[in-house]
Amino acid sequence: MRLTEITYPEARPIDGYGPGFFRIAGQIHRGGALVTATGVTAWGGTDDAEPLLALAGQVDVIFLGTGATIAHIPAALRDRLDAAGIGVEAMDTPAACRTYNVILSEGRRIAAALIPV
Repeated sequence: MRLTEITYPEARPIDGYGPGFFRIAGQIHRGGALVTATGVTAWGGTDDAEPLLALAGQVDVIFLGTGATIAHIPAALRDRLDAAGIGVEAMDTPAACRTYNVILSEGRRIAAALIPV
């Protein structure tokens, strides 16, 4: 099997994560993070809907990393994102990081909203 290195010419991949932090495009970010192909901002968790809603028209889906274990997205948040035309997929944070990187390499319009492990 031949393995090919994935490159992200103008995007910000998630390089790693640990207790309370993420390494994104070589930079350490502490606490929750909202990651898009073009930037990283602090994110306050599922009660912090406005930064996610501001992505309407820019992303098609947000991978929501819920921490060390998978958790349900609050119904009110899911409803607001649906109304804005943004899909959301909840998974544990490690899975959200991996999924984001794979889909990012395809050049798709995505974001990751991540709660630290």
